[in-house]
Amino acid sequence: MSSVTSELARLLEHPGIWRGTSVARTEVLSSGFAALDERLPGGGWPRSGLIEILTPRLGVGELTLLLPVLSTLTRAPMPRSAVWVAPPFEPFAPALAAHGVVLERILIVRVPEALRSGALWAFEQSLGSNACDLVMSWALNHPKGPRAKEIRRLQLAAERGRALGVLFRPLQAARESSHAALRLAIEPSTYGVRVHLLKSKGGVRGSVDLDLTTAGG
Repeated sequence: MSSVTSELARLLEHPGIWRGTSVARTEVLSSGFAALDERLPGGGWPRSGLIEILTPRLGVGELTLLLPVLSTLTRAPMPRSAVWVAPPFEPFAPALAAHGVVLERILIVRVPEALRSGALWAFEQSLGSNACDLVMSWALNHPKGPRAKEIRRLQLAAERGRALGVLFRPLQAARESSHAALRLAIEPSTYGVRVHLLKSKGGVRGSVDLDLTTAGG
């Protein structure tokens, strides 16, 4: 009987299995913000899987929120690429370097405006390639955004490639369900952003204010 119990316990530790309000242990990456880590499942961003960040508009602090993990991943002993798929603005290299990001690990995928549908394909391929630690993509110009089955494919690709995928979407997408492992909305606050955890299995739902002036430092 003890062997059966031991086998069951081992199975329940699988990252793909949820147990009520608890969650099997998964590898995480610190967000760089202690107040946010306290609310995230396991104490940080998932090491692999898709997260959605919903914003009312571009430039409210969504990228600054990710600078600490960008620095961590690009400075790892055996780093893989950190891919930006069709970013809406040109990344400012001096600012990234000032926050500890290793620029040589950054890869920009540019998608012509006429082929914007190809950005989702490039995002999925990058996530599942096993060559990337982090892949970010923007779907802010498409309020109806990717369909549920496409989000599901992205989540599976991120798990398969052991990559952290970040999909930026408009705030209106909060009305829709999502297969993403983690979902949050952000809005500007006095010194940074207010983060609302919309979907956080094993984490603490609610809101937290973050001071982005401490990012990377």
